[in-house]
Formats: sequence, structure tokens, C-alpha cells
Amino acid sequence: MNRDAYDLITSSDSAEARRAFEQAVYGLATHRPSTGASLQATLAADPDHVAAHALTGFANLILARSELAASAETALAEARAALTRKNGGTADEQILVKALATANQGSFSGAVDMLDRGFADRPATFLPFKLSHALRFMLGDAAGMLTASSRAVDSLDSASLSAGFVFGCYAFSLEETGRYEEAMKAGRKAVALQPDDSWGLHAVSHVFEMRGQTQEGVDWLESSRSAWSRCNNFSFHMAWHLALLHLERGDHERVLQLYDDEVRPQQTDDFRDMANAVSLLWRLNQMGVHVGSRWHDLAGIARARRWDTTLIFAALHNLAALVAIGDRVGAAELVTEIEEKATGTGDQARVAAEIGVPMARMLAGLGAPADRQMLDRVIVNLPKIGGSNAQRDFFVLALAKAVGSRGDNAGISRIRHMRRHLKAEDRLIRSIEQSAGMRLSA
Repeated sequence: MNRDAYDLITSSDSAEARRAFEQAVYGLATHRPSTGASLQATLAADPDHVAAHALTGFANLILARSELAASAETALAEARAALTRKNGGTADEQILVKALATANQGSFSGAVDMLDRGFADRPATFLPFKLSHALRFMLGDAAGMLTASSRAVDSLDSASLSAGFVFGCYAFSLEETGRYEEAMKAGRKAVALQPDDSWGLHAVSHVFEMRGQTQEGVDWLESSRSAWSRCNNFSFHMAWHLALLHLERGDHERVLQLYDDEVRPQQTDDFRDMANAVSLLWRLNQMGVHVGSRWHDLAGIARARRWDTTLIFAALHNLAALVAIGDRVGAAELVTEIEEKATGTGDQARVAAEIGVPMARMLAGLGAPADRQMLDRVIVNLPKIGGSNAQRDFFVLALAKAVGSRGDNAGISRIRHMRRHLKAEDRLIRSIEQSAGMRLSA
């Protein structure tokens, strides 16, 4: 048995595999594009590196694409075979493999519970901690993220290589639960400990955005470009945050420039890239900005993926792209797929039933919540879609727009009031009120 630099105990005897896997974990923590190559190097040095097979499986699941389910299953089979050849492997490896099996069955929540229980005595062991954090993020479980990251911080050795990364996750968890001052302190500490921690940088940018501190947010992101610009497509997301700050400042030309050069520099179909692009173009449209033909590449991708409801968060963004170009047939087909998903089992089926179906119908113009009780239920359930408060704000704004189009000024006011608990009032909610003919509050 060997303990690596991130406190994971593995059965691999290969020093080369250990170094490569540590690079893979570092790449995961820093959102570097080299992570996949590091995993390949790990398996080249030790084809039976159990944790590398498990991480490969989780990486496929987190991409939330229906066609990658088979790849995740293959990784699980290879991890199990490697365990057998390693005489059962270590307890750490067994937990990772069992959690992957549970996640493959459609239960990210069950996988999270397994990781938490399995590493209860070592909650800062970085790989299972980061995987749990990522899965909870996709589940919208901010409270769970905070509980887990608080435990990790309390047990953390400040000299550990992962200390900055753990504090970055802690900062993000604090921000997502509205504890902005604490999040700011934790995020700054994360970056001080580990300047390459883009998740910590990201957490601080969220605080500035939620507080409406646009100039401070722009300065923070611009001053940290040397770190986040080296990321994989997470750099597109960081640029998205920068664009939102400029949008609030009314600098639409800068927003469009950021969209073309940094938010959407490649026409990828990664759901995270699509979410950035769709939600930003929707906001620009709402502000009366002409976006030219920019919707069309998004709509083409959305059409190709209209049958994929692996992740409801992704499906709803695809739906918004179809609606934006007036593809009623494609939109109706995707709504039907989400309704069908709601009849199934697993985490995402429950998400579809509780929030996906009403949100899909609203986005497609098939009706908005008609009464106060239903409206409240939709907003309360919204975190279950996953993502961050900043990402889900797109759905909040779209919901306000939908109820406003029905002349429900009371509904807009209610959404606005509930939104204030997390985010400072901004130009977008005011523009929605204006388009609904409401009188702006002082």
C-alpha cells in the first residue's frame, strides 16, 4: 500500500504511476486540460491503477452526455477487474469503485453518501472530497457542500498540497449558502495558499457578483487572468462571469467581445459551455441588444441533443436555445423528453418531475405557474436543477419574464423579493419589470 501526496491510499507499486496520478489530481483541482493525458500516463505505467480507472469513470459521468454512459461502465468494469488483480485493493480504492457503481446507476446522491461515509475519518482526502463536491454541485446541494467542506477544513493539515483547493471548495460552499463575508475570506485564503486554485478565484468572483460590486469583480478577474486563462473550458466560464459584470455596467460592446473571444471561442457541445452561452445571449436579448447570428450555432447543437435528458440543467438550456430561434417543433420534442424523464427513476428523474417539467413548459411558452403557491414551489425547488446560484439566476429571470408576459405583476414582485435574499438588485430584473409595464420601486 502507498499513500500519495493527496492522502489517497492505493495498491499501486509504480512510482511513475503515482507521480502521473498526482498530476491528474492536480489537473482536476486546477481545471487544467492536461488531466486526461495524466490519467493515460498513469494507466500506461500501471494498467491496474484502480483509482485512475475510477476517476476516468467519474469524469465521463460528470460530462452528463448520454453517449458517455457506456464509457463510464467500461471504466467501472476495468476498475473492478483491477481490484481483483490487486487482491481486493485498498479500502480507499474499494470505496471509490463502489461509489462509481452507484453513480453509474443514476444516483449521484447515493455516491456522495458512500464517499462521505467511506472517508469519514479522513474527510480532507482530496480526490473523494473533490468528487463529492462536484457531484453535490450537480445536485444543487449547497448545504451538503458546506457540511462536507467544513469537516474537511477542520481536519486539514495546512501544509498539505491540497489545503488551498479544499479552502476553495469551502469558499464556494459558503458563497452558495449566502455567507458572503466568510466566503470572501476563505476564497482569498485559498488563493494565497494555492495561486492556481481557480475554484477559489471563482468563489470570490461570485461574491462580488452577488453583492453587485461590479468594478471589484472585474478587477479581481482581470488581475487573476494568468491563473484562470490556463484552465480547460472552465476559462470560458470565468469569462462568462466577467461578461456578466460588464453587462451590469451596461458595457454591451465589451460583453459581445467577451462572448466571441472568450465565452464562446469554440462551438463545443459541452453542456457547461452551452449554459454559459445560452444564458448570456438571453440576458443580452432581454437588455435589447442585437446578438446577430450567435444563436444559430447553439440551436444547431441543441437540436442534435434534444433527445438527451441525462442532466435536466443541460436539457433546459438546450430548450432555451431552441425557443430563441423559434424552433417550436424541436422545443416541443425536448419538452416531451423531459416529461418522459419525469416518469423514470433516479436523481434526474426526480429533478425532472419536481422542477424540470414546469420550467420546460414555461421556457417553451406553454404556460407559467398560475398561482402563488405553485410559483413558490418552483422557486424553492429550483436548486435541485444543480449548478450555482449565478447559473440558476437565468431560470429565475426567465420565470419572472414568463409571469410578467401574463400580466402577473404580483408574481414578478414575489420573484424579485425572493431573489433579493441572494443577489443585489440589477438591471435585468428592472428591465423585466419595465417590459411588463410595472412601476419601478424606489
